[in-house]
Amino acid sequence: MKNKVTVSIAGQNYTLVASEDAGYMEKVAAHVDAKIQEVLDESKVSLVDGAVLGALNIADEYFKEVEASENLRRQLKEYLEEATKMKMELSEAKREIFKLQNKK
Repeated sequence: MKNKVTVSIAGQNYTLVASEDAGYMEKVAAHVDAKIQEVLDESKVSLVDGAVLGALNIADEYFKEVEASENLRRQLKEYLEEATKMKMELSEAKREIFKLQNKK
């Protein structure tokens, strides 16, 4: 089901149509608006340049988050591999203890 919501970005109204709910689309639009407004407030650039620079800032955030996510996945994989290795070592140690106890 498609949802429709009108949002304001940099003083311009846009009608968005998407399968996501209106609250989500408003949140996304507010983020884009904030990034563009941040650029416009910090420098004397045109709206178009502000939009492009805001988009670059959002892309920068995105790629940094993707890299952080990949690092976390890699770290989690290493921890899981280490946990599996430790389980195997524990199992082997229990077998050795059992053997030693049965020799008596």
